[in-house]
Amino acid sequence: MPAITHHIPDPMIAAYASGSLPHAFSMVVASHLSYCRDCQAALGAHQAAGGALLEETECVALEPALKSKVLAELDAPAVPDPVYDAKGIYPGAVMQSLKGRPPRWKTLGMGVKQDILFEDKHGSARLLFIPAGQAVPDHSHNGLELTLVLQGSFSDETGRFGVGDVEIGDEDLEHTPVADAGDPCICLAATDAPLRFKALMPRLLQPLFRI
Repeated sequence: MPAITHHIPDPMIAAYASGSLPHAFSMVVASHLSYCRDCQAALGAHQAAGGALLEETECVALEPALKSKVLAELDAPAVPDPVYDAKGIYPGAVMQSLKGRPPRWKTLGMGVKQDILFEDKHGSARLLFIPAGQAVPDHSHNGLELTLVLQGSFSDETGRFGVGDVEIGDEDLEHTPVADAGDPCICLAATDAPLRFKALMPRLLQPLFRI
């Protein structure tokens, strides 16, 4: 596994374990878990605590058969088995969304491309392809953005992010991610609100690109 230095926050792992995390963010968390043993351990702790609470809570009125099913699901591993394509970069959660097909890249400009994997009223998840040395336009956030590196790496005002690392962007973060030298940077990014771009052209194109 790669050396992970940027992890999923524990409250988000707890929300993932409870099933309350929106699907777009769950895709990023599940993909990160396929790389990160530390976060796998944190997830296991939350699952164990949830199972113990369900066993001990007398006010939960479940039929015996349903209760057994719920407990069995809590005991089962929530981390999907890694399933990789021929290049070995797409975790199982991404491959499930791709349904076995290669990414359908759509150009955003300057060599940057995207493939929107999922979108609903709670947010969206997309693959981003950023050529080495290329920057994503300077932007801030109207909500939360999770960006997981699948190939290559990128750097911004907060540091460097390599394979398996997750950057958490919120309304306080304004940054200009730049793909590092070497392989193109491919990321899985999930947002629950549109980004805020500073430059005029990205703002004009934003409705078309749905980002």
